[in-house]
Amino acid sequence: MTDNWFNPRGTRPEDGWTDVIDGRVPGWAHTGLRTGTLTDGGSLRLDAGAVERIVVPLAGSFTVTHGDAVQQLEGRTSVFEGPTDVLYLGPGTAAVVTGTGRLAVAEAPTDVVKPTVHIPRQDVPVELRGAGQSSRQVHNFGTPAALDAARLIVCEVITPAGNWSSWPAHKHDTERPGQESELEEIYYYESAVARGAEHVAPDCADPFALHRTSASDDRPIDEFRQVRTGDVALVPYGWHGPAVAAPGYDMYYLNVMAGPGPERVWNITDDPAHGWVRQLWESEPLDPRLPYLKEDV
Repeated sequence: MTDNWFNPRGTRPEDGWTDVIDGRVPGWAHTGLRTGTLTDGGSLRLDAGAVERIVVPLAGSFTVTHGDAVQQLEGRTSVFEGPTDVLYLGPGTAAVVTGTGRLAVAEAPTDVVKPTVHIPRQDVPVELRGAGQSSRQVHNFGTPAALDAARLIVCEVITPAGNWSSWPAHKHDTERPGQESELEEIYYYESAVARGAEHVAPDCADPFALHRTSASDDRPIDEFRQVRTGDVALVPYGWHGPAVAAPGYDMYYLNVMAGPGPERVWNITDDPAHGWVRQLWESEPLDPRLPYLKEDV
């Protein structure tokens, strides 16, 4: 099944891309996402247009050719290996991507031109957020503090097996300067057998996670989905969270956000029924499985 807000892997293919999310989705306007898989000799094209992009290697290494420039992306073995290097491309930039592996391209429509930027893996800010069973790891390569973009706010999150992420439930669907931003949000998911459990899991193991979005006002939305690698959940408005890593399976998601507001900022409002749980983190230790970094693999 496919609806506007949940897109299983492969339900929106286009021009060699596995899935393309953009303003052609009814009710969607400010963000976009492309995912694709390349093998040796293959290529994927990004046409010039009024859109800014961040090329994110998910698994593998890539070469991005744009104009007269060529940028190598070292990438990583998997999304659970820690941060990757990424490439920001401003609007009006056409590019061709070659290499081997899986990649994602975060997008936001804009006419505001910003310079191309390559962010090496070692320069990606890594944040350990929450505590206890709400512990997760955030790679903030596309946030305002790390990248001078026009509209895009992008990060990725690793959540160890059994933990809750995107928690407490929160929203950013009403523009209230200094308090809350109006932002669309994309969740691109991956799931895998938990680190260290590979020797136990059978071949039939079926990694999955859970995603929840619910109404925050009179606009109806009610999404509670089992998600697997490659699935895409869209949050046009409403409370979102938790995103839950099932016991035995680590969870990853790439977040892409942008909105119509005058300021590029991520201000959120917690669901008043659940925001109080943040106080518990003050007395709980961080999950000792974190951080997930390249040298740990």
